Amino acid sequence: MDRTERFYTIDRLLRNRRAVSLRQLMEELEVSRATVRRDLEYMRDRMAAPILWDPALRGYCYQPDEDNEGGRYALPGLWFNASEVYALLTMDHLLTSLQPGLLEPHIEPLRARVRRLLDSGDHSAREVQKRIRVLHMASRQTDRRVFGCIAHALLGRWRLTIRHLNRQAGETTERLVSPQRLAHYRDNWYLDGWCHLRKGLRSFAVDAIEHAELCEHSGPKGGQRKHAGEGPRHRLRYIRR
Repeated sequence: MDRTERFYTIDRLLRNRRAVSLRQLMEELEVSRATVRRDLEYMRDRMAAPILWDPALRGYCYQPDEDNEGGRYALPGLWFNASEVYALLTMDHLLTSLQPGLLEPHIEPLRARVRRLLDSGDHSAREVQKRIRVLHMASRQTDRRVFGCIAHALLGRWRLTIRHLNRQAGETTERLVSPQRLAHYRDNWYLDGWCHLRKGLRSFAVDAIEHAELCEHSGPKGGQRKHAGEGPRHRLRYIRR
């Protein structure tokens, strides 16, 4: 665990027990004696945490604070580490940019929960979003009907007939595809699958698929191994022809 997580673990232990020994802190945090002492010193000096050593109990505890409701010290509001801030801001971005669909009535409550999580820190969600930016690549709009058809074929193991646009050549081709997976790459959706026209694995930008239609069933679950490959033997290439 990182240092921020250790601070909250120390705080939880001190709240839940009369006293916590150095050995217990080392075992709980899975760090050395020196690291525990540095963390305690940091909490005392930088966070004004009234952590004392109680010789009678042979452990660390919080000094009661008569001015504070409940009589105990409270750490400042939630702190987020780098990965948590990134995850929350990315979730908010994805929910904001989600195209209208079946989930639309459920999206706003999710966004509200993400905003509340950001607001639970020392700074408002608006301030966090203003000062910390998660930059994304330019995303392209996909046709909802095309996306839904692809997802249905993928999960139901159906083949697809697609009309695919090659942007560089400005040409469209009809393809018979055995879909393998959908991938979200650089803010855009790609369909990975076996192209029966090219007789190989291909990745198609979903926004470049003008039309998709369910075709014949692909067969039993294990029947596509020859197309999907096993493990790392086959590598999907992001190319278009």
